Amino acid sequence: MELVDISHPLSYNLAALVAGLVLATGLIGTVSAAEYLVGPDPDDWWTVYPDHHPGAGSEVDHPSWVLELLEDGPILILDHSTNCEACIKQEEAANAVLEEVGEDAIAFENLIADPNNERANALFEIYDPNAGTWYIPLTVIITLVEDEEGNVVVGWHSGEGETGEDWLLSYVEDAIQYHEENVGDWDA
Repeated sequence: MELVDISHPLSYNLAALVAGLVLATGLIGTVSAAEYLVGPDPDDWWTVYPDHHPGAGSEVDHPSWVLELLEDGPILILDHSTNCEACIKQEEAANAVLEEVGEDAIAFENLIADPNNERANALFEIYDPNAGTWYIPLTVIITLVEDEEGNVVVGWHSGEGETGEDWLLSYVEDAIQYHEENVGDWDA
């Protein structure tokens, strides 16, 4: 009985199969890299006011300084006081996230909520996720996303109180990813 060596063709087929899987996995990873979707739900990236907001579905009037910063990258805004425990912990979480992703990856606006700070007060009026009583700290993450028609628009997410480092990191990483994917198609 004569044995036939089939290892050579098999190795080419196996290599092609592995290469195909690697490419497909990379493609799937690119498509689904963001953890949170764009939509109206509480955990989504919002392009208009979310479903749980009294102005649900209404357009958001983003401040001009936000739009200017957004041209260069995503934005993390912390609107807080210097003496509340939740504010101190949220600022520590923000600093840890900035250290992890790199300070050049996202603009950081560290604002002190004060009756005389117009910029900080305006953020509560615009980005309060519930449009109710204002609670500090207010954390806002802003990036560029595709809306349901495929247009690149401003996407944002916000939270009141101490959200913790994991929550903050997941949205910041999403913001960076979305901005990189969409900035080339944004008409500022």
